[in-house]
Amino acid sequence: MKVKFYTLGCKVNQYESQAISEALSKRGYETVTEGKADIFIVNSCTVTASADQKTRQAVRRFKRNNPDAIVVLTGCMPQAYPEKSKELLEADIILGNRNNEEIADAIEQFLKFGSRVFEIKEHKKGDSFSGSTISRFEERTRAYIKIQDGCNRFCSYCIIPYSRGRVRSKPLDELKAELETLAKGGYKEVVLVGINLSSYGSDIGITFPDAVKTANDTRGIERVRLGSLEPDHLTDEVIEKLAECEKLCPQFHISLQSGCDNTLKKMNRHYTADEYRQICRKLRKSFKDCTLTTDVMVGFAGESEEDFRESLDFVKEIAFEKVHVFPYSVRKGTKAESFGGQIDKKTKEERSRLMTQTAEEIRLSFFRNQIGKKYSVLFETADNDGYFCGHTANYIPVKARFSEEMCHKTADVIIKEVSSDDFCIGERE
Repeated sequence: MKVKFYTLGCKVNQYESQAISEALSKRGYETVTEGKADIFIVNSCTVTASADQKTRQAVRRFKRNNPDAIVVLTGCMPQAYPEKSKELLEADIILGNRNNEEIADAIEQFLKFGSRVFEIKEHKKGDSFSGSTISRFEERTRAYIKIQDGCNRFCSYCIIPYSRGRVRSKPLDELKAELETLAKGGYKEVVLVGINLSSYGSDIGITFPDAVKTANDTRGIERVRLGSLEPDHLTDEVIEKLAECEKLCPQFHISLQSGCDNTLKKMNRHYTADEYRQICRKLRKSFKDCTLTTDVMVGFAGESEEDFRESLDFVKEIAFEKVHVFPYSVRKGTKAESFGGQIDKKTKEERSRLMTQTAEEIRLSFFRNQIGKKYSVLFETADNDGYFCGHTANYIPVKARFSEEMCHKTADVIIKEVSSDDFCIGERE
């Protein structure tokens, strides 16, 4: 039987979809990206109300367009909101991310009895890291590796501790074996990802840099990249140890959420704007060609116009190379659900527009400053205009023309200009 995946949300979800695909393959199922399918698996995200809406729309669309197919809903939405998910009658099978490994059994149960399958296993304190490893990452040059799950933070706006449970870390021996498998499969770049990545190891007596060093020391891996990091985990000692890993890409995505101390306190974040500022300075000092990217939330409950302007000014000051801007949306079950001062939709949209515009101006200025510089680029795809597209170690998107096939290959290029589609254009040296 043929299976199609629709994956929403973070890199962890993308990894887990790959793991599910490989597990199904061992049971005789074939994952496809084109043509018809017998089974549709929606791996959901529930970070925002928009993510929930996309999940509902996908489940209904797949069933409407493929009435005889089996529709499976899994991931964070059913884990956090089981009753709301149960109302999606178009889903034949509903499982939480806690029991992703049971999808094949659930499909076979549905095929045998024809009755709906609904089972959500709860995350429990003291759970150990679980889940299958992967041997490949379909249609990608770089491979994501999930090394951590769960979060102990309980930011006032966030549902993730409820949908993902507490911090759990992949043992180093399992990580090493997975890295070696991927390296043998030809992957030159790996991205270590987690729900709260920089908390890795806190539950098993090791540290986040231990995982980075394990990847760094794996023969065949040329680049090690990191997912999103929490700023207060980036101590002087951690930064020093990371700087010893020569394969570590000098690009750091450090979650900000707001550049206003008043808002950060309401969010229950564990740092001040100045502490964040100092971490950025240390990273840029410790890593050559360092780039910093981040997430910024606008319109959080109680955010005044002054608070927003303070956050906007902070983004300008740090001059992030890229910013993901999103409006706050109330998540049922979080502390912020009961906060006063909820911001209206129009104000959120306007603040989002201003923050995004500022971030794009900073990014364009950064791109223009790269003209004339030489970078090594790992090319990943080819577009319809004859360009090969890839990224530098510090994650600058670059495209260039070559006379030979360059996908999955590395080449040195000189940046010549900036295109209108968020790429730098390079020429072979």
